[in-house]
Amino acid sequence: MSARIPDPPRRLDRFFAAWDRIEQSLVGVLGLLALVVGVVQVLGRYIRPGQAISYAEEVIVYLLIWAIMISSSQLVRSDGHVRPDLVLRLMPARMQRWVELFNCTVALVITAGLIAYGWEIVDTALLLDERSSTDLQFPMALYYLALPVGSALMFVRYCIRFLRFAFRYDPATMSVGHAAGHETPLDMTIPAVD
Repeated sequence: MSARIPDPPRRLDRFFAAWDRIEQSLVGVLGLLALVVGVVQVLGRYIRPGQAISYAEEVIVYLLIWAIMISSSQLVRSDGHVRPDLVLRLMPARMQRWVELFNCTVALVITAGLIAYGWEIVDTALLLDERSSTDLQFPMALYYLALPVGSALMFVRYCIRFLRFAFRYDPATMSVGHAAGHETPLDMTIPAVD
């Protein structure tokens, strides 16, 4: 008896679930590190002012910008970005599909531009060996890298979203106001039977 190969949608679901966990964990770790650096900085100012970390605010900014850019991918997945839901709710489900496809197309163009522009900034920072002006002398290319990385994550999520609305559209679960349909990457999972 041969081993059964799992269905591609199940493997795809596991891949996207792992991707979500990695992003969410990374954002949590970055936020926690920013909090720890902030607490150490505040305590250092009051307990040993002469030995307080002079570049703590800079590190906190770097950590939080990376966390924000990574979490923007999760916002695409869960419809968390700012959008005119009120207007979409007034439209029939069929029209919502076309507006969402248009929205995805515009978002793909914008995120592609952010990726290209972000790489240009990173490349320039590497070329100039740009560093922060504090004692830390942090390589700014690592900081700037958050823009193309976060934009690339959003680009992939918008591609998935576009494909869902183009080829797997279900007005019952994908119309505005029904968030559950946005949780699966291509809506290829089989619904549970009661």
